[in-house]
Amino acid sequence: MSYYVPEKLNHDLGAAAIVDSHALVWTPSPLPGVERRFLERDGGEVARATSIVRYAPGGRFSPHVHEKGEEYLVLSGVFSDESGDFAQGTYVRNPPGSRHAPFTRDGCVIFVKLRQMPLSERATRVVCTNDVEALPTEINGLSRIFLHSGEDGELVSIDVLAPGTEWRDRGGSRGEEIFVLQGGLCHGGRQCGAGTWLRLPAGREYPLSSATGCRPWAKRGHLAG
Repeated sequence: MSYYVPEKLNHDLGAAAIVDSHALVWTPSPLPGVERRFLERDGGEVARATSIVRYAPGGRFSPHVHEKGEEYLVLSGVFSDESGDFAQGTYVRNPPGSRHAPFTRDGCVIFVKLRQMPLSERATRVVCTNDVEALPTEINGLSRIFLHSGEDGELVSIDVLAPGTEWRDRGGSRGEEIFVLQGGLCHGGRQCGAGTWLRLPAGREYPLSSATGCRPWAKRGHLAG
């Protein structure tokens, strides 16, 4: 089966990008039963990449090493490997040098980032976000499930915006990525529904708000250059 991989897609980390993943086509991978929607990519089949990956029932990937790490969030179904089963809502960080052979029994969809970790990171981290209470922040209407905090200032979380929340003074985050999981998010006047991915470089963190409530995954502090 032939398949297409864009070697350059939203690869300039200094540029803002907003992508509605639901508007993208599913592209076959080298292995049957595994398809991808590409959000950003810099490289060939082995690349610094952010994607939505869909596994058909029984789909699997061959054993492989993540030389520069991977992190993923299970969006639906159950994703598995030799270390266990990861249900919808589970966040996993596999550090540089880790190896696994992922598969699914009944099908699943994951949001995944590849080759974007510091080489010093060594520990695997698993957070079942459905079992964790969001903690209030200093922003009225914003609570947060903390997923990862790195020595380099990187912070990964699931944010929970109550209906009517407005977050206006947003400078100083050193850049951020957002993937809307549920609800609707307004970024600088643009409405972003579930499935929208945003990359906002340092200095481009426009006000965020949600009229109806929203639950986005977010990574901050990693785009300062």
